[in-house]
Amino acid sequence: MRDTSEQPLDPAPRRSRTGLKLAGLAALIVAVAVAANGIWERNQNDQQLAKWTDAQAIPTVAIVRPQPETKAQPLVLPGDIDAWYEAPIYARVPGYLKTWYTDIGAVVKKGQVLGTIDTPDLDQQLDQAQHDLASSVANWKLAEVTAKRWKALLSSSSVSQQSVDEKEAEAVALKAKVEASQANVDRLNALESFKQLLAPFDGVVTARKTDIGALINVGSGTGPELFAVADLHAMRVYVRVPQSFSAQISVDMKASLALPQYPDRTFPATVLTTSNAINTDSRTVLVELVAENPEGKLWPGTFANVSFDVPPDTHVVQIPASALLFQSEGLQVAVLGPGDKVDIRSVRVGRNFGTMVEVLSGVSIGDKVIDSPPDSIVAGQLVHPEEQNPAITRDTGEVPAKPVPPGHPSANLQPAAGK
Repeated sequence: MRDTSEQPLDPAPRRSRTGLKLAGLAALIVAVAVAANGIWERNQNDQQLAKWTDAQAIPTVAIVRPQPETKAQPLVLPGDIDAWYEAPIYARVPGYLKTWYTDIGAVVKKGQVLGTIDTPDLDQQLDQAQHDLASSVANWKLAEVTAKRWKALLSSSSVSQQSVDEKEAEAVALKAKVEASQANVDRLNALESFKQLLAPFDGVVTARKTDIGALINVGSGTGPELFAVADLHAMRVYVRVPQSFSAQISVDMKASLALPQYPDRTFPATVLTTSNAINTDSRTVLVELVAENPEGKLWPGTFANVSFDVPPDTHVVQIPASALLFQSEGLQVAVLGPGDKVDIRSVRVGRNFGTMVEVLSGVSIGDKVIDSPPDSIVAGQLVHPEEQNPAITRDTGEVPAKPVPPGHPSANLQPAAGK
């Protein structure tokens, strides 16, 4: 008889179905994990891209530091060169030029005769004055003899005391007339000495404005000078210095002269004195310098560029000229403030050296000045500072590109072959 009790089922199919379920569940978990990871990476990339985009929206600016003046800066101003002494020679007596002995460029000594004037009128006056003097002397001597004789007759009561006094007074008057005549002769003799035109000092004849036979007038102002003599052993240089630099000019300060006719040479000079007064028309102070002239290269009337070695001012800083902003409010600069925000300041500039300018007020050594700021920059704007401009690559001459963050659309772009 067959046993009809339940028989145990085969466990193999059940284990197979369970394994499938577990495998499917694992696959699902893996798929979910992959999807979640992808979503998380995408979110991270999006966040990085957003941060990179925001960072790119902030302009990058180059920062420069104001530099103090550490060496003397040349102050170049136009100047005029004059002789150490220069004298125009005029006539003291009228007449005609008899002859001249020196022409322009002649080196003369003090007292040397430059020319001679023929003075017939003066000669005649002197001759007449000498005759008048002789007549006055004769009359005076006769009056003295007469007075002595009358005084001798007074003891015999032959003449009165009144008559004797009159004769003595007449002799005194004639003596005074003799002295007046002598003074007139001396005056005319002094004028006779001016018939010769003499050099007043050692120097060079720089002008001759007369010739033989020319009519000579007396004194200056009635015509051109007959001769001009200049002492060229040293030269005086006159420069008008603006008021803003007047305090920096001092006696014995060194300077150099540049002349157009000597483009490759300079001449040393020294500040001799200043006028100690500001001209109200030009707002300048007149400065006088002295320049030795042993070679005679410096001539009177020459134009020169005078370069002063102005000592550095520790209160003045220099910045690039490209850092200046030309605004309606005047010259300004953009300075990096707290939190990398822009601060706009007005400045007062001094000398311009081309690429660099002096700043007298507005910025100091510790400030961070923005170089080449964009015209659109405004106060309070957030910027990204860089102390130095990016280095230029030696091979290509191009500025290296900034790194591209992950997830950026251009991150996967590859350069074309051969590029």
